Amino acid sequence: MTATDHLSLEARSKKFGAAEGDGILRCDACPVLCRIRPGRAGACSRYANENGQLIRTDPVVLLAKAVEDGAPLVEFGKNEWDGQLLAPDRTFVTGVGSGTTYPDYKPAPFIVSAEHDGVDTVTIVTEGIFSYCGVKVKIDTDRHLGPEAAPIRVNGEQVGHVTTAEYGSQMLSIGGVRHLTGGSKKEGNTTCDTMLKLCGGEAVTMTIDGGHEVVVAAGQAPIVDGKPESRMRVGCGSATVGIFAKQWLGHVDEVIVVDDHITGVLTEHQAGRVLDMKQAGIRVRGRKSTPGRYFQVANPGIGWGGTDIDEPLSIIQKIDPAVAWPGLRLLMTSTTGEHFLYCILDENLVPVPAPIPEAVMKVVDRIGENCEPSVCSVLFMAGAGGSLRAGVTENPVLLTRSVGRGETRVTMGGAPAFLWPGGGITIMADVTRMPKNSFGYVPTPAIVAPIEFTVPKALYEQLGGHMSDVVSIADVLREVAPSARIDRWTDGNPWPFGEGRA
Repeated sequence: MTATDHLSLEARSKKFGAAEGDGILRCDACPVLCRIRPGRAGACSRYANENGQLIRTDPVVLLAKAVEDGAPLVEFGKNEWDGQLLAPDRTFVTGVGSGTTYPDYKPAPFIVSAEHDGVDTVTIVTEGIFSYCGVKVKIDTDRHLGPEAAPIRVNGEQVGHVTTAEYGSQMLSIGGVRHLTGGSKKEGNTTCDTMLKLCGGEAVTMTIDGGHEVVVAAGQAPIVDGKPESRMRVGCGSATVGIFAKQWLGHVDEVIVVDDHITGVLTEHQAGRVLDMKQAGIRVRGRKSTPGRYFQVANPGIGWGGTDIDEPLSIIQKIDPAVAWPGLRLLMTSTTGEHFLYCILDENLVPVPAPIPEAVMKVVDRIGENCEPSVCSVLFMAGAGGSLRAGVTENPVLLTRSVGRGETRVTMGGAPAFLWPGGGITIMADVTRMPKNSFGYVPTPAIVAPIEFTVPKALYEQLGGHMSDVVSIADVLREVAPSARIDRWTDGNPWPFGEGRA
C-alpha cells in the first residue's frame, strides 16, 4: 500500500492515471499529463509507474503528538496495545505527500474522520497545485537592499520586487502568477525554482536592480554583498534617542543617532528637553521634521544606520559658535550600535575623535544588546481555488464562507495558516513551522503545497462534503502508517483539534 490514498489498490487504479498500452500510464495528477513508462517517474518526480500502478515516490507525512513534552509517541505499557504504531487521537494526517485532486472533480486523497473532545470531526487532506502563489520575505536588517519596487533577479531573470520597508526590516515579494506564467518559459521556471528553494529552507542568491546582492534562507541571517548581517535595529534614530536618553545624561553633551529614515539629535529631541539638557548647537543635514528628528540626512545604503556614509561627521551641517563650546562631548552611533564615534570639540569647535568613556560605551553596548538577531523569514502565500475546493465539497463557495466565518480551520502541513480577510481563501504560512520537504512543483510551472481543512463532521455534511469518501483515522493509519513518514508534532503549532477550534 502506498502513501497516496486510503483506497484499495484496485480502486486507486481506477481513480488515478490511465493505461495507454505497453505498460505506459498517463498521470492525471496535474495538467501536464505525463506519459510514464514502467519503472519511471513523471516530470515532477512525485509520481511513478510501479508495476502498472501510479504511485507517489515520497510518503505521506503523519504528525504524531506526544501526551506531554518529552513523552514517547507511543506509550508502551500504559494501555493494552491494539497493534497500531500511532494513537489515532494524537495523530494528524498532513497534505505532504497525499496527492492532488486534479482534474478538479475528484474528492481529496484523504477525508479523515476522528473524535476529539467528544466532537466528531473531519479533516480534508490534499496537496494544492498553486499557480496563484508567492513568497513574502522579511529581512531583518538596517541595510538598504534596493529601491522600493525594484526588480529582484535570480540568474538574470526577474522573480519579484522590493516592497515597502517595515520597522527594522526590508520586505521582498517573490513569485506570483505573472512571473510564473506571464513571462518567458525561463522566467517561469526560474521563479518556480526560487520559490521552491526558499520554501524548502535553501539559500538563494538574489540581486536587486539599483541595489545589492542578498543571500536569503529561511531562519538564517541574510548575507548582503558577501557580509552576514547580525543585528536588527533597536529602533529608528529618534526612538533610540528616546530609549537611552536618561542613560546618557551626565556622560555626554550631545548624541546623534544616524539613521536613513529618522536621525535623532538628543538635545533638540523632546527627551533631551524633558531631561533639561543644554542645547549643543550642532545642526545636522537633512529635512527637519519635528525637534530633534531629521529626514534624509544621507542617501540609503549599507553604511551607518542604513545610509551610504562611512564617515558620520559628514552629516554635520554646522556647529553654532554661539551655542557650542570647547570640550563638548559628542557621541555619534548607528541604530544597531555596530558603528559609533566619540569626539570632543577642540578650541575651534572641531570634533576630534577621542577614547570613548566606559559609561558611554556601556550604553552603546546596550543598544546592541537590545537589537534582535538579524534573520530571514519566509512566508508562503497562496489562494486556494476551484480544483482544491472541489475536492472538499461539491459546492465550493460553502467552504469559502465557512472558512471566512472561522468554522473551518485551515492548516498547511499542520502549521497554522493566516487567513486574509475578504473574498476567497487567501492564506499565508511560515515555512519554518511546516514539515521538511513540504513543497513540490509541477512543470506548468506551479508550486505544490499541503493544505488541510478541519471541520465538525455535521457541518461538513451541511457544506455538501464528499461524505461517501470519509474514512476513519484508525483505518487510514492501519493502511498508511507502515509506509508513511512519521514526524513529531511541531512545538508551538496549535493542535487543530484543541482549544480555540471553531
